[in-house]
Amino acid sequence: MLASASRDRELCLFAKARTAIRVSGKGCFGATPKVRAGLALTRETRALPRTHPVTPVKTSCARGGSPAVSEPIPRFREILLQRGARATTDKIAVITMRGLISSSLPGTVSDSMVDDMRAALQQARDDSRVKAIVLEIDSPGGGVTASDAIYSVLVKVRAKKPVVVYMDSLAASGGYYVSCGGKFLMANETTITGSIGVIIQTLNYEQLFNKVGLASVVFKSGKFKDMLNGARPITPEERELVQSFIMKTYDKFLGIVAKERNLPADLLRNTIADGRILSGKDAFEHKLIDGLGELDDAFSKAKELGNAPDAKVVKYGPPFSLSRFFRIFGETDSKIELTLPKQLIPQLESGRAYFLPSYYAP
Repeated sequence: MLASASRDRELCLFAKARTAIRVSGKGCFGATPKVRAGLALTRETRALPRTHPVTPVKTSCARGGSPAVSEPIPRFREILLQRGARATTDKIAVITMRGLISSSLPGTVSDSMVDDMRAALQQARDDSRVKAIVLEIDSPGGGVTASDAIYSVLVKVRAKKPVVVYMDSLAASGGYYVSCGGKFLMANETTITGSIGVIIQTLNYEQLFNKVGLASVVFKSGKFKDMLNGARPITPEERELVQSFIMKTYDKFLGIVAKERNLPADLLRNTIADGRILSGKDAFEHKLIDGLGELDDAFSKAKELGNAPDAKVVKYGPPFSLSRFFRIFGETDSKIELTLPKQLIPQLESGRAYFLPSYYAP
């Protein structure tokens, strides 16, 4: 028994040493100059370039001596956009959010694009050399919960460091929802933004079923369980219930805009918060944003708010990954793909609530 316990301790110690010097597929994750076990780093680990961020990998031993390894924190590599003064180490971090906002979309360093945004914002927040953040948004919006999750993280980061939001060609609905978490909002005059509202869509194919002789058979535990079933008409009770949910979610959106922009909710409700899209110029006139300009102007504003006029500007990009590299070149061409016109493909999932402009629905 003593020999078994001794062997378990050795295995645990070996696992710690291995984990501390391993290189992750998500980037380079090293350890301290010497492993606690007294082992020096291998030649391969010492040869890693110092430009890669280093994040320790925590290892603990569970009962019985078996090692329990936690996943390393994902890190983004920095791409230089503007050089700063030689004497300073100050940085402005640029983080981009593009496309549909959804927790179902895969990320580059984590499970979803929402987790990617959370990780990037936290990395910039925790880096003492980052004096301010520029969040570049080019998004039509997306899922209600996903948009709210990114907004919440942005508000927490804003409490520690200035966040300048730059709206690129599109920052509508959920894109604007997220933008409200910034300290200073900037857009181009031609940016499409606004679209303050919520949408749920479904398809009704009852008449099509009747033509082809099909019928939907449903067994349900309650009268609302198959709500939004496209094989039958929606009932007045269901319509009222869905509309009530829509308006409660809309009120939350409206409340955030009113609070963050210091505007009366009733004024917004009766004017521009009816789902309409606005140009950047119109948004500025209605006080939905703080300024107009180009991306370079957002960099300058971030330097001003971060009190770092000589800071360099870096953009967060996905780390190099051998697994991603091999996945790209390892894809086979044996599949036959049929591409339909975009207008024929439903872009919203039936029954899911979205912060999206109405034109995004088919």
